[in-house]
Amino acid sequence: MSSTLSIKVNIAGRTYPLTIDRSEEEVIRKAADAINKNIKDLQANYAVRDMQDLIAMTSLQFSSDLLKQNKTVEQEKSEQEIEQLALK
Repeated sequence: MSSTLSIKVNIAGRTYPLTIDRSEEEVIRKAADAINKNIKDLQANYAVRDMQDLIAMTSLQFSSDLLKQNKTVEQEKSEQEIEQLALK
């Protein structure tokens, strides 16, 4: 049995065929849904109508959120390491 799956996802009104690992399907579909939701939210809250601008704004927002999360995780690891060193 193959572990890959062919799916189609719709992002910003365009359909993209993908071949993915079966275990990734839920995450890929949720990611596409999150992108589409963010685009709709931006359309509702701002006067931006150009789809490329909306996609760029969504990419920037998601990327900055990811970088913030990574920084927080790194900071927590550093704090744990410092605590462990202080206990020695």
